[in-house]
Amino acid sequence: MGKKLELRYVEELLALGRRLDRFPEELGGRSLGVTMAEELLRVRDREGGMRTLKANAAQQAFEAARGQHNIVLKARQMGMTTWVAARFFLRTITKQGVMTVQVAHTREAAEGIFRMVQRFWEYLPWYMREGPLRRSVSNVGQMRFPELNSEFRVVSAADGSAGRGLTMQNLHCSEVSRWPGDAGATLAGLRAALAPGGEMVLESTPNGAYGCFYEEWIKAGNDGGLVQHFFPWWLEKNYVAEAVTECSLEELALVERHGLSAEQIGFRRGLESSYRGLRSQEFAEDPETCFKATGECCFDVEAVERRIATVYEPVQRRRGGALLVWLPPVPGKEYLVAVDTAGGGPDGDYAAVQVIDLETGLQCAELQQRLPVLQLAKVAAELGREYGRAAGREALLVVERNNHGAGVLAYLDAVERYTRVWQQSSGGAGWLTTAANKPGMVSRMGALLVESPWIFASKRLLTECRTFVSREGGQTGAANGTHDDCLMAMAIAQAVRAEWLVRRR
Repeated sequence: MGKKLELRYVEELLALGRRLDRFPEELGGRSLGVTMAEELLRVRDREGGMRTLKANAAQQAFEAARGQHNIVLKARQMGMTTWVAARFFLRTITKQGVMTVQVAHTREAAEGIFRMVQRFWEYLPWYMREGPLRRSVSNVGQMRFPELNSEFRVVSAADGSAGRGLTMQNLHCSEVSRWPGDAGATLAGLRAALAPGGEMVLESTPNGAYGCFYEEWIKAGNDGGLVQHFFPWWLEKNYVAEAVTECSLEELALVERHGLSAEQIGFRRGLESSYRGLRSQEFAEDPETCFKATGECCFDVEAVERRIATVYEPVQRRRGGALLVWLPPVPGKEYLVAVDTAGGGPDGDYAAVQVIDLETGLQCAELQQRLPVLQLAKVAAELGREYGRAAGREALLVVERNNHGAGVLAYLDAVERYTRVWQQSSGGAGWLTTAANKPGMVSRMGALLVESPWIFASKRLLTECRTFVSREGGQTGAANGTHDDCLMAMAIAQAVRAEWLVRRR
């Protein structure tokens, strides 16, 4: 291909790039970008064959409402990853100096997205592939167009350095609710690399009422700078099955509210038998229940959410907000101070201290802070003496003796001379959390959250309850990127209180 002809094709591409989001009269209300996607790009269909890309209902709805920064909550297989990839591919091949990055939740998903983008290029007209859109680099996850100085990359969120050192004009984060590790930190790094004026799409199916994606969705609803898009399962025309002849009251309400057909209700019934409690998560029907349908959270999410909505502000904030007090000590009351220890490093887990009323279980105060062992022992002793003065003696102090707890107990004894330390019935000072007693501690917290939610005052604690999940092998713990120190300190406090009440009889 001659140089002059190639330059002309480059100029024509750039001219199209300047008009991608315009709506020429001759296109009948559709943007130039949508028209180009449908005429130029090919995708693999559900049967494995190749077809031209035609915007489905969800994709059309996204195009009609999208902004510069977007968050998409959707049911499974709505085609949003495909559509955003197509949109950003066109923006990459019709503009100069563009860096596009798509971030998948796993390496396998990233490879799948890149194969799709590879097909976009392979089915372009030959004069584009051999001329202005020749690639100088095309390996797994990366293609570069030297004539435009533009590049398209697909990476995995499992790569801790995803997007680091880049300046992006287009950023698509796929299945954010399932990103591994500290998803919030990964997303913050990617956002920092997005150029002013750059376009961003966060997109995912729901995965519980916790975590980075859930928090981004909630913030967006409170004017967090992201345009919200919700796409329920019935926007996908293939989600149909044998028609239902008689509908339940719930089904009739859906038919009336959303105009669902008998065939769509039949499909929904099939989902009930296949997915059971996770139907409304995998095949979302509204942006509230789809988050709360997860089977992973150890606690009743609705009970936790209700309590979060009604908690009141602490009456005191100390230590820069790390120590919160809702109920100061009252004369004649007995109190328990429970300590969940940590190493105290700048990037490690927090140490947590909970103060509760021994008689009622009411949460009185809470500390969450990264503290070295000696300082944690000092702060715990100070709280024990402050709340103990109400009864004329030190408050009962219990320290989880796992890991760094032995050091805290040693300092309490040798340095602080603290005398009223809980002795576990099985022997030894403090509390030992084991695989045998942890399920009971978690179950007790779950029962209290449902039966006596009013005893908990801390939003920090309740937020940790929302992100405390079941894992493979029957284990439980904080979801990726979250903490459970306030929760475990409270679980220890309530477990010790239960034993104390039995011993007192």
